[in-house]
Amino acid sequence: MRIPNLPLEETPDGRNEDDNVEVRRWGHVRNFDFNPKEHFDIEGVKPGMDFQAASKLSGSRFVVLKGAVIRVHRALGQFMLDTHINEHQLQETWTPVLVKDEAMYGTGNLPKFAEDSYQTTNGWWLIPTAEVTLTNTVAGDILEASQLPIRMTALTQCFRSEAGSAGKDTSGMLRQHQFEKVEMVTICTPEDAVNEHNRMTRCAEVILEKLGIPYRTLALCTGDMGFGAQKTFDLEAWLPGQNKYREISSVSTCGTFQARRMNARFRPAGGAKPEFLATLNGSGLAVGRCLIAVLENGQQADGSVDLPVVLHPYLGGKTRISAAGVLE
Repeated sequence: MRIPNLPLEETPDGRNEDDNVEVRRWGHVRNFDFNPKEHFDIEGVKPGMDFQAASKLSGSRFVVLKGAVIRVHRALGQFMLDTHINEHQLQETWTPVLVKDEAMYGTGNLPKFAEDSYQTTNGWWLIPTAEVTLTNTVAGDILEASQLPIRMTALTQCFRSEAGSAGKDTSGMLRQHQFEKVEMVTICTPEDAVNEHNRMTRCAEVILEKLGIPYRTLALCTGDMGFGAQKTFDLEAWLPGQNKYREISSVSTCGTFQARRMNARFRPAGGAKPEFLATLNGSGLAVGRCLIAVLENGQQADGSVDLPVVLHPYLGGKTRISAAGVLE
């Protein structure tokens, strides 16, 4: 229960994030004729992003979104879902955000990472990501090979204690205790896992490209990879306010690691003995971080924000946030 997965041979060796390998880069980093600001300092964003009210309600690492900003946030989540459903053929799924111990054990969140999640007084856990619920839908099952692959997506609230993150990203909404994320999960045969991993990564990349957000794709090294992963690609979006790329999606293949914990199997064609399934998961994308990227990359010298064309239909034809914080 505490021993991590074994990396694939192709996963780069390394000790930490400095040893990750850049695979590709997309988009042109914009040349600003002014000093770009971080999202929370953009004049048109300030009226719709209230950290003081959130602190009064809940403490640090929370935010209250209002007006134009929350409408763009909501539009982003709907745009992501529609793209994954209509173009990538993922099945939309709605799941609980409260789960039992067994579900957290199944995906590897317990026992090692208990401090990273929140538990209620009656024993439920608040999900850190919909990976937990989507993957565990096949726990204890024996599927037929003809049912595979199963490709799912869900937009849910996610909850993380951010244990060990004291002092990191304390300003703005980059690292929050409560956030929304569009998650992707695939259940397939072990033989198809590598191809499905590449497919899922591309699904996430397409979202950024449609939004016009420059990004880079990294292959994580063994020392920076998650507990249950065999191979991971991270997508990092360009944030001009920080003048750096920051993680916006992590896409992993777990091989049979989670399936063994969940006893999730499939019966190969011809009625052979059941074998363990392969599971994959990835962000497609983290909505709040995507909001940050949209706001920072679209900011103008007067404090207004030009919004991506693909979001205009979700905003009633509005194309920008004015310097006063109004959709126009």
